[in-house]
Amino acid sequence: MTAPSEGLRTPRLLLRRPRLDDAEAIFANYAQDAEVTRYLTWPPHTDIAQTRKFVESRVAAWEAGEAYEWVITLAPRDEAIGMIGLGLRDYKADLGYVLARACWGQGLMTEAAQAVVDWAIAQPEVFRVWAVCDVENPGSARVMEKVGMEFEGRLRRWMRRPSKDEPVDCLCYAKTK
Repeated sequence: MTAPSEGLRTPRLLLRRPRLDDAEAIFANYAQDAEVTRYLTWPPHTDIAQTRKFVESRVAAWEAGEAYEWVITLAPRDEAIGMIGLGLRDYKADLGYVLARACWGQGLMTEAAQAVVDWAIAQPEVFRVWAVCDVENPGSARVMEKVGMEFEGRLRRWMRRPSKDEPVDCLCYAKTK
């Protein structure tokens, strides 16, 4: 697959390749926030070292061509307010995202997701962009619907999240060509 542009622009956002110096803003703006991470597969970070290790792994994944994740910034500021990424496997791209709580309810994640989904589905070798969200997270489901992904079904006991003892059901959405 062709490596994506290191920067995608939308009317309000710049999505750019992560850098090691993003760790401080990521930790401060959302990684340590239990409300932000409530529906994610990882727990809130308890110290900056966890966030640095995470950012290092995302930089390495990009360089290896395994996954592409962009830091979400509000243009013209260059401060991480979230991340959005694609995991690549064969002809499929798996979408995931996170956004600082202070930025919720402004349409920012929909704007970022639209740019990434449009880029991915335009790639000749990608035939499916898909994502799941916890059934208790209707905001995330709405983002997927707004960017043209169609509901495909409920995946029972699909995902483990640190705040639950057992796997939770997820809703699956996809855009195909």
